[in-house]
Amino acid sequence: MPSRFHHADSEGVAARLAGLLDSAMDGILSIDEGQVIVLYNRAAEKIFGWTAAEALGQRLEMLLPERHRAGHAGMVARFGTTGVTTRRMGDGTTITGLRKDGSVFPMDASISQLDTGHGKVYTVILRDVSERVRARQELAAFAAEASGVREQEKSRIARELHDELAQSLTALKMDTIWVRDNLRADPTAAAAKLDAMVALLDQSVASTRRIAADLRPLVLDDLGLAAAIEWVAHGFQQRTGVPCELDMDEDLDLPEPYATAVFRIVQESLANVAKHAQASKVQVRVAQEGNRMVLSVQDDGRGFVTGEPRKPQSLGLAGLRERAQLLSGEVRVTSAPGEGTRVEARIPVQEAA
Repeated sequence: MPSRFHHADSEGVAARLAGLLDSAMDGILSIDEGQVIVLYNRAAEKIFGWTAAEALGQRLEMLLPERHRAGHAGMVARFGTTGVTTRRMGDGTTITGLRKDGSVFPMDASISQLDTGHGKVYTVILRDVSERVRARQELAAFAAEASGVREQEKSRIARELHDELAQSLTALKMDTIWVRDNLRADPTAAAAKLDAMVALLDQSVASTRRIAADLRPLVLDDLGLAAAIEWVAHGFQQRTGVPCELDMDEDLDLPEPYATAVFRIVQESLANVAKHAQASKVQVRVAQEGNRMVLSVQDDGRGFVTGEPRKPQSLGLAGLRERAQLLSGEVRVTSAPGEGTRVEARIPVQEAA
């Protein structure tokens, strides 16, 4: 069986070097000028799946996807002519490795060169960054999703302003012009018109308050989180006729931004129930368990298949997850057709928020 390490001056030095390299967390391998592997530590075995016995004496290309082999071979050869002692491979970007099972993965790698009596030796230190790349991709997807949700929310508010307020103001302007032109000629009709205008103004004021409450509920600022959740649960029950059972400490209070996040998650969950669930009852629970806020909204409605793809940029669950994740929390959704839906959020609360 070939030795794991070469180029040692003595058995003692080789043993110490072997122990040091095998204890390293990063994969370490060396290749000669022919790009044949002459050193391969235990971390490299774990990363690539090949044992030292299988890798030593083989060409570096066995650890690289076929489409990248020529490029990496040329890169190593060019590095050998620079005279630079060490540098990062890939010019600051990740490069791609190939495991024994055929799977490819991203890795960070740096390369150094050393002139020896046997020619140049190139040592590569590498790290599997699959989790980091996956987290970055998930973050990018989340950012895109969150941006889409916010844009759709802005569109909804703009549509409400146009449909409810702009049209009412246009009608009021036309009625005002009519009253001005007909007040002396037909005061009775003008008085009737003014009565209708007052009723329309009342509707506009109510719409303005509702839209403003959607943006920022004053009850949350004025009366606190518990009262705000009671208000939204009562409003849900009035609008839908669906009984809403609330389990919550009446003295519940949280600093910002946690209070707004908890309120919005409850509010948006109930909005989803009203829009989709066709439920006959809803249970809402809000409680502080240690340093976490736990809130759940359970309905007995029609449910859905949680694994199915949702509509792009759909509000609802994406908005809930955005609010929770921005505070290092999580949202879990449990549902099945005909079995209702349960939305549960857990948000860590820092004392010095």
